[in-house]
Amino acid sequence: MKAVVRDRYGPPEALRIAEVAKPVPKDDEVLVEVHATTVTRTDVHMRAAKPFFWRFMLGLRRPKQPILGVEFAGVVEQVGSAVTRFVVGDRVFGARNASHAEYVCVSESRLIAHMPDGMSFEEAAAVTDGFYQGYGHLERANVGEGTRLLVYGASGSCGTAAVQLGKHYYGAQVTAVCNTKNVELVRSLGADEVIDYLKDDFTKAGVEYDVVLDAVGKHSFLRSRRVLAENGLYVATDRLYNFPLAFLTKLVGKKKVVFTVERPTQEWVLLLKELLEAGKYRAVVDRTYPLEDVVEATRYVESWQKTGNVVLTVSHDGKGAGR
Repeated sequence: MKAVVRDRYGPPEALRIAEVAKPVPKDDEVLVEVHATTVTRTDVHMRAAKPFFWRFMLGLRRPKQPILGVEFAGVVEQVGSAVTRFVVGDRVFGARNASHAEYVCVSESRLIAHMPDGMSFEEAAAVTDGFYQGYGHLERANVGEGTRLLVYGASGSCGTAAVQLGKHYYGAQVTAVCNTKNVELVRSLGADEVIDYLKDDFTKAGVEYDVVLDAVGKHSFLRSRRVLAENGLYVATDRLYNFPLAFLTKLVGKKKVVFTVERPTQEWVLLLKELLEAGKYRAVVDRTYPLEDVVEATRYVESWQKTGNVVLTVSHDGKGAGR
């Protein structure tokens, strides 16, 4: 099959299209013919192995797994003998490593679900990663009805997810921070108030928040704590120095830093499917590229200018189970 591979860590140019062995599903797995996947910030970190600690998970000198990608949407082509939830021809979406390929195998008990009716492959591929991040962070922060939530970096994958979940699932009072071009988009996702950071500094507005979620890892606890309410939480999504800060603030002071590592389960993807079907969550797609243009797509993701998600489409030239 065709896949995007890399033999070394490095810049986007380290990626190339190659023919690799088509995976064979185990008894509890389905083989999915991938029609769309995405390029995420996670892919960028894993490709470059920056920060360096990624190498301890991926391979110290070179990557153990040559194929990137964490999201997919497609059609079931084959099912294992023990599979009961899916049949050949089902349109499915979810999350699985090595999804920058024509095919991927996924256990039926893991992060896979039937696509909502009327949803395109491009939309379905672009919802899981941001949702898992946003949901995991908001759960960790105990966001609920009436929580005063500020989402910094509200126009990215995690940010657009957090705004929608905060408003439509948790019932929070959501303030979103983004740049000028995305103000109306973020407002349409449900934000009660949108602050254009090119014009205003939310830390100087004199408004307190129960939770500040830094969805892009560009802010800091030191800058945000002045607007945190008593016992307020700063939710970090990046920057290694937040790990010791989380430990320190756990021992000292009332305002805390929390740093979460999401461990999504099948219940998460089923909740996402419910929210999509109820109209309480939607995909935000910035650009779409063919799989062959993965280097260009990756450069765009690394520019920090993307809004929502960047999708890769996978052409099968009329072959396989796709419909």
